[in-house]
Amino acid sequence: MVCYDQENVSFFYNMSKKNISERWQTKDYVMVSLGLLVCAFVIFANILVMLAIFMNRRFHYPIYYLLGNLAAADLFAGISYMHLMFHTGPWTIKLSVHQWFVRQGLIDTSLTASVINLMAIALERHQTIFTMQLHSKMTNHRVVLLIVGIWLIAIVLGLVPSMGWNCICDIQQCSNMAPLYSRSYLVFWAVLNLLTFTVMVAVYTRIFIYVRRKTHRMSQHTSQVKHKETVVNLMKTVVMILGCFVVCWTPGLVLLLLDGLCKSCDVLTFEKFFLVLAECNSFMNPIIYSYRDKDMRVTFKRILCFPCLGWQQKDEHSGVRFNTLEQERRRRVLQEAWVVCRFTCI
Repeated sequence: MVCYDQENVSFFYNMSKKNISERWQTKDYVMVSLGLLVCAFVIFANILVMLAIFMNRRFHYPIYYLLGNLAAADLFAGISYMHLMFHTGPWTIKLSVHQWFVRQGLIDTSLTASVINLMAIALERHQTIFTMQLHSKMTNHRVVLLIVGIWLIAIVLGLVPSMGWNCICDIQQCSNMAPLYSRSYLVFWAVLNLLTFTVMVAVYTRIFIYVRRKTHRMSQHTSQVKHKETVVNLMKTVVMILGCFVVCWTPGLVLLLLDGLCKSCDVLTFEKFFLVLAECNSFMNPIIYSYRDKDMRVTFKRILCFPCLGWQQKDEHSGVRFNTLEQERRRRVLQEAWVVCRFTCI
């Protein structure tokens, strides 16, 4: 077995027939400009989400900690992609093998952390909705362990190629899209993300069926119009969550599978556009998971207008007590309605 660990990046690109531009071309300027624009949106949006969760005590609950961690992962994705933009095109030829692995490892780690966070949020919502709690009973200690676990998995998956799962010693297995990566690793990474998406589909489908049944029972205490509106909002939320993931991730994952399984397939024509599309998921996540929350929007306005407006906190709960059996039944119905509303609006 011959290893080519002393070769430069150009050697592997030439072997994979992936050309490195020696001069800046129009398409290079377009891709870098588009990439930096996406990065700017990603970084700004996710910093805003993290600040809101940190500053507002109403958001000091497990679901919001997970949303904050998702924002951190997407922020990291924005920074990693910005780093890529300044080390792509004609700049690629100047990279050492180690620098190339660092560039790709940052992207892999950040995107993996983002995807795993999405699944963790889906599972947390499933647990909260099915127990009909206002907030998850998960302790802060468990949330911290979950967040640490997410990042450990993401970091390991980002480091695996540089630690040996590459094609430096098996040049025939080099991929076309990532010339130093083994085709088998790309297939593994793509299948792992597709499995994550499958879990999310199953979880949100079960949530939708359960909440629809609950709202049908609750319709005895509310108008049919309100019941229909709740179901429609629920459908919109589920479609937005899964639809955004499909639109942003499916093209890139399919391309990775083709690169890993089909040596003769042309996967280089749209690879950069599909990578930008996957990165777009990192600024769509704050819109879907945070900006649709009314309390979040109010907090964002206070942060952006902080020099003009004073920071005021309002009590989250009215403090009303229910003593009779009828009042307790009404309280239970209102609590269920609140949980359903939180799912359909966040």
